[in-house]
Amino acid sequence: MTLGAPAMAADASAPDLLIRQLSLETLEAVKADKSIQGGDLQKIIALVDGKVMPHVNFQRMTASAVGRFWRQATPEQQKRLQDEFKTLLVRTYAGALTQVKDQTIALKPLRAGADDTEVVVRTEIRGKGDPIQLDYRLEKVSGVWMIFDVNVLGIWLADQYRNSFAQEIGANGIDGLIKTLADKNQKASSAAVKV
Repeated sequence: MTLGAPAMAADASAPDLLIRQLSLETLEAVKADKSIQGGDLQKIIALVDGKVMPHVNFQRMTASAVGRFWRQATPEQQKRLQDEFKTLLVRTYAGALTQVKDQTIALKPLRAGADDTEVVVRTEIRGKGDPIQLDYRLEKVSGVWMIFDVNVLGIWLADQYRNSFAQEIGANGIDGLIKTLADKNQKASSAAVKV
């Protein structure tokens, strides 16, 4: 098993290989660690941060979720939005990993041309019950494939957040959205510490 492998060990030369390797390594790490299975959020966050996050283009993901307001944000606001959004997504992904028991990942055939710089890699999580659709949008950046959006059960993450982010910015401005995200992350962090 490659638990101790460096974070960038996943093969990012082909988008489907990257998703397959990241998925398998993450599932194996979860299945092999009793404290992760028991809900140790700090260990799960460390796993997600070390294994998955180096392969995510958070600037593009955050800009997409913030929508038209991204261009109005100062560089400092953009950085703070990106940091808070990353924390929110890592915690969300970590929460989902606590549910992993005996699931497996199946990749659907990749429909992409050799010159494509953006692709969708479609996967299914199979276990007890109905399979769960989990798709990834990837872009090629400097010859390396990076994830910039995730679709869970038919809903793209950036789209899901765009409406609520726009409402918050409309009501309280960009700093209001940053504060809302920071507060949400702080509450989640405090709740995890109490467990």
